[in-house]
Amino acid sequence: MSQTIEKPRVGPPGSGLGGHWRVIVRNDDHNTFDHVAQVLARHVPGISIDGGYRLADTIHRSGLAIVWTGHREAAELYWDQLQDAGLTMAPLEQG
Repeated sequence: MSQTIEKPRVGPPGSGLGGHWRVIVRNDDHNTFDHVAQVLARHVPGISIDGGYRLADTIHRSGLAIVWTGHREAAELYWDQLQDAGLTMAPLEQG
């Protein structure tokens, strides 16, 4: 007989605040590598300027890159900051 194990909730039912929300930057024709790298390093915790250039290269070659994952509130903040800085953003995704 199998047993169901429930994981503890991180928020009220239907809140969607927990889990891993993905902040995704898409490739475009108007942002330079320098701008993308600098914006990512400025606004996303844990991304250095070198890391920003690596992500900019991934975005250019693959068409997009997940630049941060975490709780919804922080994901919304980083998403807004990146969009306000002119980056082309995909909608937030929960993973």
